[in-house]
Formats: sequence, C-alpha cells, structure tokens
Amino acid sequence: MLLPFFALAQSATVTGVILNENNTPIEGVNIKANASGTTTNRDGFYELKIENNTEVSINYSHVSHKKVSIKVNLKNGEVFEFNPVMKTDVEQISTVVISGKKRKDVEGVTTIAPAVIRKIPGAQAGVENILKTLPGVSGNNELSTQYNVRGGNFDENLVYVNGIEIYRPFLVRSGQQEGLSFVNSDMVQNVDFSAGGFQAKYGDKLSSVLDITYKKPVDFGVALDLSLLGGSLTLETASKDSKFTSITGVRYRDNSLLVDAKETETNYDPTFIDAQTYLTYKFTDKLELSFLGNASLNKYRYEPQTRQTNFGTLENPLALLVVYQGQERDSYQTLFGALQARYNLNDNINLNLVASTYHTTEEEHFDILAQYRLGEVNSNIGDEDLGEVEFSEGIGSQLSHGRNDLDALITTIEHKGTATVEDNEIKWSVKYTNEDIRDRLIEWEVIDSAGFSINPPGAGFNDEPYAPDEFPLTAFTNVQSRNNTQINRIQAYLQWSKRSTIGDADVWYNAGVRAHNWQVKNNGVSGDFQTVISPRAQFAIKPNWEKDMLFRVSGGLYFQPPFYRELRDANGDVQLNVKAQKSIHLVLGNDYSFKMWDRPFKLTTEAYYKKLSDVNPYTVENVRIRYAANNNAKAYAYGLDMRLNGAFVPGTESWFSFGYLKTEENINDRGYIARPTDQRLKFAALFQDYVPNLPNFKMYLNLVYNTGLPGGSPSYADPYDYQNRLPDYRRADIGFQFVLVDENKQFSSGWKKPFKSLSLGFEIFNVFNNQNSITNTWVRDVYSKRQYAIPNYLTPRVFNVRLTSRF
Repeated sequence: MLLPFFALAQSATVTGVILNENNTPIEGVNIKANASGTTTNRDGFYELKIENNTEVSINYSHVSHKKVSIKVNLKNGEVFEFNPVMKTDVEQISTVVISGKKRKDVEGVTTIAPAVIRKIPGAQAGVENILKTLPGVSGNNELSTQYNVRGGNFDENLVYVNGIEIYRPFLVRSGQQEGLSFVNSDMVQNVDFSAGGFQAKYGDKLSSVLDITYKKPVDFGVALDLSLLGGSLTLETASKDSKFTSITGVRYRDNSLLVDAKETETNYDPTFIDAQTYLTYKFTDKLELSFLGNASLNKYRYEPQTRQTNFGTLENPLALLVVYQGQERDSYQTLFGALQARYNLNDNINLNLVASTYHTTEEEHFDILAQYRLGEVNSNIGDEDLGEVEFSEGIGSQLSHGRNDLDALITTIEHKGTATVEDNEIKWSVKYTNEDIRDRLIEWEVIDSAGFSINPPGAGFNDEPYAPDEFPLTAFTNVQSRNNTQINRIQAYLQWSKRSTIGDADVWYNAGVRAHNWQVKNNGVSGDFQTVISPRAQFAIKPNWEKDMLFRVSGGLYFQPPFYRELRDANGDVQLNVKAQKSIHLVLGNDYSFKMWDRPFKLTTEAYYKKLSDVNPYTVENVRIRYAANNNAKAYAYGLDMRLNGAFVPGTESWFSFGYLKTEENINDRGYIARPTDQRLKFAALFQDYVPNLPNFKMYLNLVYNTGLPGGSPSYADPYDYQNRLPDYRRADIGFQFVLVDENKQFSSGWKKPFKSLSLGFEIFNVFNNQNSITNTWVRDVYSKRQYAIPNYLTPRVFNVRLTSRF
C-alpha cells in the first residue's frame, strides 16, 4: 500500500497496529522513544512522533508480552508503518533503517543508498558517478562530474544540499580542471533524484533535481578514505543531550594519476582542496538552528610538452605530432555559507528561514603554442622506425591566449513553510536572490598552416600558397569583453499534496505553481522586468491487484530563466532581455515490484515527452557551454527509460539500466537537427558481488555504454553543415575490496580494536582500455585543403589502491 506521509514539521512518524500471536489487537502497549511515548488504543493502533534525520530506538513493552525493539532513521515528514506481532515466549529485536522509499516511489523520485555511493569505483567517485548509471542520465567524460538528463545540458540540473541550491563554477572548460564535486559523499545521509516532472517546490530548471541531505550525527565518529587520487577525513560529533551536532569533512584530490596516463605528456600540478561543515543546535523542541559552510581552493597548473595521436585506417595510417610551449594557470576559489532556522509553530505548522551567500573568484590564464606535424605513419612490421611519421602532409602552429577573470557574489534569503490540515499538506516559499557578477573575457587564437595564417570564420577562403591572400592578417578567433552584471530575482511557490483512495486503490495527488520575476542590469544599462508562471502536477495510483503495481503521471509547464552563462553570447557580450526557455513536460511511469529467487526486485519504466520553445541554442566543447544568448529555436525530446534493480546477489543491491532518447532543435526555422545532447542509446549496469566462501572479499562493477553525441566539429562551424557524431562511449570500472572490520566483525583486542570499519581495495578504471574521445582537434592540410579530425582521447586503463576506515 502507499504509506501516509504527513507528519509534524521537523519530525517523522512511526505508526501501525500491534497484534498478538492470534492476530488480536493488543491494547495498552507502551511505546517509548527517547523523551516521547504513547500507548496503543483498544484497536491496537498507535502513532508516535520522533525526531527526523536521527537514528532513534523505539521500545514496545507490555506486561503480558516480550519486548520488541527497533531502530529507525527517517527524513522530515516521512511515515514508517511498523506492525509487530508481540509474542509471549521470545524476545524480539529488530533493526530497521528506512529513508521513506515508499513516499519517494509515488513522487517518481529515485533514492540511492549512501553506502553504494561510497563503494562504487569511478575516476570521479561519488554521487554523480552513480547518477550516470541511471537511465536518462548520461556523461561522456569520466573526468567531469557534470551530467546530462533526458536531452538537457549541464546547466539544466538543480542541485540542493539540505534544501539550499548549489552552484557550479563558471569558467571550467574541461573535466580535468574540475577537481571536486560540491557534494561530500562521506557526509551524505539521503540522496533523492528526479529526472523530470518534478514538483513545484523545486526551482526553475528544465531537466532534473538532485536533492541531498547531510547527516545529523548521533555520536562521535571519524572516517578516513585514502587512495592514489587523494583522500578525505570526516569528523562527526554530538553532545550528550543531542542538542548540538556537527559533521565536518576535509577532502584533497589530485588528478595526476588520470591526466598523466593520457596521450599528452605534461607537467601537471593540480591542487583541489575543500572543507565542509554542517552544524545544528536545537534550542527547544520548537526551534533549531543549522549552518552549512564550504570553502574550496582549486589550483590548476598545466604545462603540455608533447603529444602523438595515431588515427586513420590500416591502409592509410596517419599521426599527429605536437610539440607545445607555454602553460595554463587556473584558480577557482569558492566560499559558501548558509544559515537556516526551523521553527515549529505548532503540531501542524513548520516555518523555515534560510539566508545563504555564495562567492567565487575564478581565473583562467593561458598562453600555449602548439606546433604540429600531420603525416603518414610507417606501418611496416620489422622496420626500426615502425610507428614514426615518414612523410609530412601538413605542418603548422596554433597560439592560444586567454586572460579570463570572474568574480561572482550570489546572496539569497528565503522563507519556507509547511502546514498539514487533516490529510492535506501545503508547502509554500518566497525567495529573493541577488547575483552580482564581474567578468573579464579576453581570448584569441592564431592558426597558421605551412606558414600561412588561417582566416577567421566568415572572412573568406584562403587559397594560399596558390594565390595571394589580400585579406587583413587577423586572429582566427578574438573575443574581448568586460561585464558588470547584476540580476535580481523574486521566486515563490505554493503546492498541495494529499493521499486518498479511489475504490480499493490508493491514490496520491500533488499540484503546485511557481512564479519567477527577474531583471538584468549590465554596465549600468537595465533590461526589462520578466515574469514566468509554472504550474505542475503529479498523480499516482496503486491498484489493489495481486501484482504489486504503481502507476504515475506527472508534468506541467517548466521555465528556465537565464543565468549569467546563458546571457553571454559567443562574443562575450551580455544580452539583457534573453527570455526564459520554456518546456512542456509529460512523464508516464510504472513501478512493478516482484520477487525472483525469493528476493525483492523492482522494474521501473518511464516514458517522457518534452516540447521546448524560446530555446537558447548552444555548443558544447568538453564541458564548456557557449550560448547564442537569444531565443531563436524550438526543440523537442522524447524517450523511454527502464531500470531493473534488486538483490541479484543476496544482501546486495544492483541494477541494470536502459535509455532511449531523441532530441532535436529547429534554429531560425531552418529545419530540425540533432541537439548537442542527443544521446540516442544508453546501457549501464551497477553490480555488487562477493565470494561465497569468503564474504569479506567483495567486488563492485560499474559499466556504461553511450552512443556517440553530435559534436567534435571545427570551431564555429555551422551545425547545419556538420552533423557527424563522436564515437560511442564505452567504459568499465571495477573495484575489489577486502573487509577487515565491519559491523558484523568487531574486535575486542589487538590493533583492529579501535576500528568500527576497515577495508583495503584495488580499483581498475577503464578495464578494457577503450579509447573514448570527448572532442576533435582539426588540422588543415595546406595542399589538399582537407581538414582532419584528430580525436582528443580521455583516460586509458588506470590502476588505483584505496583504504577506507572508520573509528
């Protein structure tokens, strides 16, 4: 059945009916949890309010029966139904840890266990690594934490931590620059993800919502995670009266292991460090104050030296040889702080006030000269110079220069509230945001082939050396701009939810509306005030069938008002009156729960359709998105997502995913072409296993196959003239872990005594050494005028060792 979900603000509810061995209700059972308690009525029914986001022990006792004990850990507002049968001869002890999964099922939300996130291997292990194994979610760059959802781009995904929206860096252009994701996996308690059709309480983005909740510790603990890619240290504390809790994490990451394995020889010196803390203090049962803080420092020094890329065919093998001079120095410094007050006005009304500030200073400075040779490769086996370039078909050089600096300050204040009236739940919010961005963009690139400068796009055809070029000598690309941009936003939402029945079927309703008003000001000039209104609704029904089926339908009108990146055009200029992109969503879903091999499984299927208008076209290069900053396109996306998850191996959770997607856009009524995110097919698997005779030796496998994306075109190429696709993305990561200490294997003496958990692991990234490419480098043969696409490969096979422990 669908579980009821309404509860006291900042509390959770445990409810049920208590029976004896003859299935007769027991009256007067004492139920105790910390300072709260209740008793069953004459029908054996009880309802107990407990603290949310905390492990709570609940004891059931009666003078004529043996005690029953459980442990639960519930989110705010969640309801867990527990119906124990109390016996007269045996004491019953059980442990239950639940994250409100039934409630999430009706909302179309995928819940991911934090333990899975921390175990599964990946070049960028963490929440985003697991998301890329879900249907509808794709990512073709293992060095990046960015992901696309159902035809959307990186900027169309909402990320919340404890209800506070999180932003990603502005200037990052490649995965190897990214460093650490904001989300610290060791601090996570709950992970919820929606790939579309989400509720009005979530913000104005077009694609997805990732909703993270950090832990509220119940006692002292220290967790340590070390590998060749870096490490993390997490400290948990709680006062004796549980009024004060804290969790603090410090992380360090070094991508050298991955970058040094690529085909370009470099001097690579990255430093990615961050520290996060989440503090809570409960003044009274009604008032609680919390603080979420983050400070990160990412420094990136990249000095390429040489590169050789072999490509072509067996009959005509070719190679690109590049010698580099110069370097790139980047810096990304971020400070984030959010203060949140929660007040329980009464049993039915909860009020929140949140104030947050996000400040980032980013520098991207580079001067890199690349001198290249394109030629035929000696393929004669046995020759001393096998694999070397014998004849050069093209030579040239490319000089890239950049001095990009950005300073952004985003300040937000928001009031949120929840009220329950009988079976109705009402949520509302009013939010004000001020965005102050100061940006200097200076980039130019000079390309020369065989001594002749290549003209910029649209400047005419260069026929040298056969005919003199009379055009002025200019850079191939040259972008310079300075922007001082302020954006003021006012957002609000109101939504209603209710659980009910239709005949023998359980049903759940949700309806809401969002409003968003904003104005852009740049260099002293103000744009128009713009307002959008976004109605959304969800409906779920669980028929009273023999087969466990749940059906969902959701959708509405979704808007995405432009953020700073979407306002800046290809020349770096801010366009003040860019409209919000608009999308009509329709999502149909089904959950089929069943048993196979006497173990639980679930097949989730969702079909979706999106109709988009006022689309802001863009191009993608690695992870950098460049917008046209106008609304001259329309688009659509439709597809089918399926996921089968369950206990394929007893005691573990694994899943297999399949996704089909088609998304196209029509720019200036020139006809429909594939969008840059048209990831047509996706297969993925996340599998956990262990050796039957040695259960402490475990294996984790992460498989992803994505068909090729449109892209890799020459700079500033017209997408209507170039619709080729990059090669398919194929990757397998595997991890082996030997558990020395865990909750089932504790030691009272010896060197293992201090540990609550301890394991040693070995990981292999890209097991089959697949050559995946993210972009192409285009080289021009001066004689034939032909341009060659040389793939820029991602990481090859890499080995890693890992140590995890908890004290």
